[in-house]
Amino acid sequence: MSFADEYRKKLVSADEAVKVVKSGDWIDYGSFLGQVRALDKALAKRKDELKDVKIWTCVNPYPTEVNTADPTGESFVWHSWHCSGGDRKIAKTKPVYYSSIIYSELPRYVREHIEPLAVAMLQVCPMDKYGYFNFGPQNTHSRAVCDRAQKIIVEVNEKQPRCLGGYEECVHISEVDFIVEGENPALPQLPAPPISEVDKKIASYILEEMHDGCCVQLGIGGIPNAVGMMIADSDLKDLGCHTEMLVDAYVAMSEAGRLPCNKKQIDPGKMVYTFALGTQMLYDFLDNNPKCAIYPVNYTNKPAISSLNDNLIGINNAVEIDLYGQVCSESAGTRQISGTGGQFDFVNAAYHSKGGKSFVCLPSTKESTDGKIKSRICPILTPGGIVTDTRSMAPIIVTEYGTFSQKGMSTWQRAEGLINIAHPDTRDDLIKAAQAQGIWKQSNKIL
Repeated sequence: MSFADEYRKKLVSADEAVKVVKSGDWIDYGSFLGQVRALDKALAKRKDELKDVKIWTCVNPYPTEVNTADPTGESFVWHSWHCSGGDRKIAKTKPVYYSSIIYSELPRYVREHIEPLAVAMLQVCPMDKYGYFNFGPQNTHSRAVCDRAQKIIVEVNEKQPRCLGGYEECVHISEVDFIVEGENPALPQLPAPPISEVDKKIASYILEEMHDGCCVQLGIGGIPNAVGMMIADSDLKDLGCHTEMLVDAYVAMSEAGRLPCNKKQIDPGKMVYTFALGTQMLYDFLDNNPKCAIYPVNYTNKPAISSLNDNLIGINNAVEIDLYGQVCSESAGTRQISGTGGQFDFVNAAYHSKGGKSFVCLPSTKESTDGKIKSRICPILTPGGIVTDTRSMAPIIVTEYGTFSQKGMSTWQRAEGLINIAHPDTRDDLIKAAQAQGIWKQSNKIL
């Protein structure tokens, strides 16, 4: 049977495909831009006949029909490996159950630890002449999901860019049970947030620490994006890319000639990543581009691999940090905002890279609900706040008031260094807190 004949044999409507889902099943909905759309609508129609269908996803970028149809969670139970803005909206009416992860381990979690998947649903590129469906710009654990599932349903979207590997970037038609031709919706456009003056100041400190030949990892958010855009406008050259997330700033760096990637110790000449989120400019850049290599996350994020690149510069965000150096990057108290993501992996990797540096960035203050300025450098984390980076990991902390390298520093040295990069109006209160906590020396100096 030819691949075309097999395709026609397995082609069904979305309504027909979701009939394989049964009450109590664990299913996977796809991740990032690969989360299903037509299948989501079809499954939502079955709300009244299904109970306790448990759904996995990761960084949900879309409105979800199953959650709109079932606001209480009796029929569809939503699980996330990394919460998104869409998940935070869902959480206003029903639980979103987050699973804490070390991102580089996720494919193994899926293959060995989670409950077996009855059904995997993934949005994919059109089948190629060899019978393969490319996963598009989301390869973190997609192959592992297919390996774990009893049934595989692919939803074809012609607008997904075809992202070259790497490896584990596709599934073959012989493994697929049903094919659904979706409505080919446009991919979500996720531009970086506007770059503030504070972002620019923080980015400028990081650029001072960089030199020709560095390998760049950017996390999500305004500050990493600001660094990338400022690199594009800088005189830096011979830079490389080994990252978890590819964003628009990498396109700007590449087109400015800053990112040839030829000085990398592994995958020279390649921009290595595991997923991409951005605007159409990024998706067009990725489509069939041999300069870009998409890998599963157990390759991109594994510190033993990524740290093989010399001068790896990791740039990530934080919500708050306490005077002991514990970094919270994912929650507001007990409320889950996002997830551990790759920060834990790259903080380790950049430190172990020869000449590498790991930066965790945050504005020094935030505005509280009553309009008052509150320090993001805190005596202790907000009660219930999640420690994303332990104090022993000790990345370099950057605010608009400077940088502080925590490695090897005692508790009083950390208190002094962190208070020195806090907002000046908050330093006196932080000193009093440090004194009360027994981590302040008489000889401490504040700039």
